[in-house]
Amino acid sequence: MTNLNKLKVVVIGSAKVGKSAVTVRYLTKRYIGEYSSARDFLYRHSVTYDNITTEVEIMDTSRCDKRGCLYEHLRWGDAFVVVYSICDKSSFEEAADYLQQLTKLKLPSYYTLLLLGNKSDLDHAREISVNDGQELSFRYSCQFYEVSAAENFAGVSLAFHSLIREARSTQLFRALPMRRKLGVNSVSKALGNIFGKNSKGERKKRPSLSI
Repeated sequence: MTNLNKLKVVVIGSAKVGKSAVTVRYLTKRYIGEYSSARDFLYRHSVTYDNITTEVEIMDTSRCDKRGCLYEHLRWGDAFVVVYSICDKSSFEEAADYLQQLTKLKLPSYYTLLLLGNKSDLDHAREISVNDGQELSFRYSCQFYEVSAAENFAGVSLAFHSLIREARSTQLFRALPMRRKLGVNSVSKALGNIFGKNSKGERKKRPSLSI
């Protein structure tokens, strides 16, 4: 049974997109310019919304796809931050692949997604447009933000807070007594109406922001 006071967040993406930079920026407000590691890091902190405190575990992954543990990470998490660099087209394509794998592995109503384009301060080297990011987020009905971990704490913080708020709402909805009355199909439909699908199963456009 899901613990309503705990949330597991996985930060995933290809190498050198700034996964650790955005994670540490969110947790400490500090920016790490160079960060290279061959292992995962697990961070813990608490957030309080509406007088409810949630213990959040954030896993900063490293080369998990190459070491064969991607499946374990996707199974472990309740919410996912899929990071790419706006200056690297291949990282964007890999982000799309992560999103596709998630939809195959988990029921859409049981996890929360954030697509995060990093390095927006390097607009002169941009290979992925804001529209490209928005279209990919529309395809998977997830939140989308463009941020600069190097220059702006506020954008990174807003993106993580938005993800955590939605993930908490998903957990609370799943725990409602009416879930037993409605059945799995009805619950999936109701969650879809809240978080991004219409009654015909089509994806709605989600709010997005470039900071």
